[in-house]
Amino acid sequence: MNKNIVILISGGGSNMATIVQAAEKGRWRERFGAQVAAVISNKADAGGLAWAREHHIPTAAFDHKAYASREAFDAALMAEIDRHQPALVVLAGFMRILTPGFVQHYEGRLVNIHPSLLPAFPGLHTHQRAIDAGCRFGGCTVHRVTAELDHGEYLDQAVVPILPGDTAQSLAARVLTQEHLIYPRVVERLLAAMA
Repeated sequence: MNKNIVILISGGGSNMATIVQAAEKGRWRERFGAQVAAVISNKADAGGLAWAREHHIPTAAFDHKAYASREAFDAALMAEIDRHQPALVVLAGFMRILTPGFVQHYEGRLVNIHPSLLPAFPGLHTHQRAIDAGCRFGGCTVHRVTAELDHGEYLDQAVVPILPGDTAQSLAARVLTQEHLIYPRVVERLLAAMA
């Protein structure tokens, strides 16, 4: 049975790209029957869509502003995701809060990465908040998605020191290098557990 992975993005898709590259390098298709089956964005101009198309991955875009409600957008998104019969739905910089119905529909199959050491700093502006709080460490967390924002089971974390003189941008860049290491690792682990 094919284990399809659908990745949701809103921007450049660097985490999506590292997962696609890890799938190729790690021979996920041969080892787990797994492939990245689609990349979907809520922004038609998301840079990651062009990258995915260049790598022959089907893409789709749904402008959330074109829908009357969050529920209507999520319903359209779910219909597109379900066409690919996903074993996993991977949020990679997807900047939309999903409705409880969406989360429930993909329960156990929905994962996200958050740029802080959860439970610290859920939500937005995590790097600036960590600096402002005087934290000595930042990092990132891969977690299962539940109806409560940034709250599901933690699957992996990486710690990054906060250096004197760090800005939100410099910290974000260092955290991103760790995101690119732990996110593919978690996805591979989840696939192996399904085998």
